[in-house]
Amino acid sequence: MDLFSRTWTALRAAVADLSDEDFGRPSGCAGWLVRDLVCHLIVDAQDVLITLATPSERAPTRDALTYWDVSATPPTGDDPLDALTVRLAAAYGDPRLLKFHLDDVGSAAGRAALLADPAGRVGTRDEIITVADFLSTYVMEWTLHHLDLVACLPDAEQPPAEGLVRSREMLEQIAGSPFPAAFHDADALLIGTGRRTPTKEERAGLGELSSKVPLYLG
Repeated sequence: MDLFSRTWTALRAAVADLSDEDFGRPSGCAGWLVRDLVCHLIVDAQDVLITLATPSERAPTRDALTYWDVSATPPTGDDPLDALTVRLAAAYGDPRLLKFHLDDVGSAAGRAALLADPAGRVGTRDEIITVADFLSTYVMEWTLHHLDLVACLPDAEQPPAEGLVRSREMLEQIAGSPFPAAFHDADALLIGTGRRTPTKEERAGLGELSSKVPLYLG
């Protein structure tokens, strides 16, 4: 619960520090500008609120690792929700409106997470998951999208180190193998999720893991 709050607070603070010009720069999500990514974060915050308000008595069908739909191929951008996100982001016009909406909905999502019972069970995407596991998935979501946000903003604040560490651990568990110890946590996440192509030396260092990554998490 604490790590969810820290990573989410850091990501929202990074958005709050953006200049208007930054919203028109590319993000680390292929085909998305920073404004598109921020709009996606608003949808994410809504998902947190909706899921935490959807309690269930059924047994969990997913956990923090199996929650993800893992693919070996990157998204095409043809998904209707992805297309809607881009159109919606453009409709905001003024970046200050995006900032305001994210702060408004994002603050509520953060408060809801603090009030939730970690042992409780909730429904999302036609699956059941504990609150603790659901919020753990969002530690990875916030951390990866924080990296996406600052991909072309070298002076921006990076994700919290503890979020990088935990996200790397989860990605390694999903992949079934650890990344080389020489890899920085951020590089392991970027390479492991297809956000960056490994150098020749990095590819050699991956060894057998090179046949398993990148993993595209949906």
